[in-house]
Amino acid sequence: MPYMRAMPDKRVTREASTTRLILYAGKGGVGKTTIAASTAARAAARGHRTLVVSTDIAHSLGDVLQADLGNDPRQVGERLFAQEINVLEEARRSWGKVQTHMADFLRKEGVPDVQADELAIMPGMEEVAALVQIGRMLRSGQYDCVVVDAAPTGETIRLLSMPESFLWYAGRFQAWRGRLMRYVGPFLRGALPDLNIIDVMGALAHRIRDLRGALTDARYSSYRIVVTPNSMVLKEARRAETYLNLFGYPVDAVILNRILPPQPAGNLYIDAMTASQDRALMEITQSFATIPIFRAPLSADEPLGVAALEALGCEVFGDRDPTEVMHVGPSQQVEKQEHGYLLRIPIPNVEIDRLSLTKRGDELYVDVGNVRREVTLPNALATLEPGTARMRDGMLEIPFGIMATDVAANIGS
Repeated sequence: MPYMRAMPDKRVTREASTTRLILYAGKGGVGKTTIAASTAARAAARGHRTLVVSTDIAHSLGDVLQADLGNDPRQVGERLFAQEINVLEEARRSWGKVQTHMADFLRKEGVPDVQADELAIMPGMEEVAALVQIGRMLRSGQYDCVVVDAAPTGETIRLLSMPESFLWYAGRFQAWRGRLMRYVGPFLRGALPDLNIIDVMGALAHRIRDLRGALTDARYSSYRIVVTPNSMVLKEARRAETYLNLFGYPVDAVILNRILPPQPAGNLYIDAMTASQDRALMEITQSFATIPIFRAPLSADEPLGVAALEALGCEVFGDRDPTEVMHVGPSQQVEKQEHGYLLRIPIPNVEIDRLSLTKRGDELYVDVGNVRREVTLPNALATLEPGTARMRDGMLEIPFGIMATDVAANIGS
C-alpha cells in the first residue's frame, strides 16, 4: 500500500543541534540523486528517522523513489521522508512581503508585470531560501538525519558560499545604515511603506549566521563527493573538495559510483574499459588518500524504489551506519610562532596558479579561480602583515609578522 502524504509526527522530536546532515555534491550526471536516496533508505532501515531533500531545480528525486514529491516532506517508507524544495516558493516565503511591496512599487513606476516580479527578487535569494528550508528542517528536531541531494558542483558551491556572501552584505548594510537611509530612505519608504528593509536583512542574517555554524559543525554535518571513474569527473571532484574546504565544510567521504564489476578477459572493448577504469581508480585513490572511499557498482538496472535503493545503500556502506561521521579532517588553525603567527587553511587539490590572497584590515580574501572566501582574522592577526604563503600537505600556510595596512600576500610553491 503506497504511503499517503504525511507531515512528521510532532511528538517525535530531538535536539536540533544533534540532527545529522549529509550533503552529496559532484558533477552533474554522476548519480548523486541515487546515492543520496540510497543513503537515506539505508539510514531509515537502520532505525533513523530520515528526510532526503533535493535542492536541484531539475528534480529527479521523486523519479528515483517512484513517488510524487513536492515542497513539503512526504512519507515514502518506514521512517523515511522525501522532499523536493521549490526554491521559488521558498524565496517567496522568506522574502515574500518585501518582494510583493517592491513589485507593486515597480508596477506603479510603469514596469510591466513580469519584469516587476523578476526585478523584485533579491539576487541570490533562491540560494538563501533553499538554505533557510534546510535550516528549518534541522531546527525542527523531527529527524535524526537530513540527506541533501544537491545540484551539480557549480550551483552547490554558489549555494554553500551564500551564507558568507549574505553575511558580508548584511554587515555592510548595517555599517552603512545611517548613510543608506539618508540617501535612499525616501525611495525605500515609498516602495516599502510598512517595512524596514535593513531590519529585515538583519533578522535574516541572524538566521543565516546560526545556519552557517550548523553547516560547518563537523560533529553533525558532512559533505560527500560523488565521482565516477572518469578523468573529467575527477577534475571537478578535486575542485569540489577544494571549494568545500575553502568555506570550512567538512568532507567525510567520497562515493565512487558506477564501478564496472570484474569481467572475463578476451573482449577488446571490455578490456580497454577495464584498463581505463583501473587507471582512473588509482588516480582517484591518490587524490583522496586521506578520505574514506566507498564503492557503488555499475548495475544493468537502475535502482528504483525504496527497496532497491536500500539494497544499494547496504552494498555501498556494508555493515557501517551511513549516518556515521566517516572522517574528520584538519580545520582552520592559528599557531603561535616565535616571530608571529601561522594561519593554516585546508585547501587540498588546489591548483596553485588559480590561488591568490589579499588582506584588507581584519579580512583576508582567498581567491581560487572565480570563487572567493572572506576569512575574518582574529585580533591577533588583524594588525599583522602576511608573509609568503605556501602550500604544504594540502594546507595553505600563511605566516603573519610585522604590522600591516592593506596588502596582497605572496604565494610560494
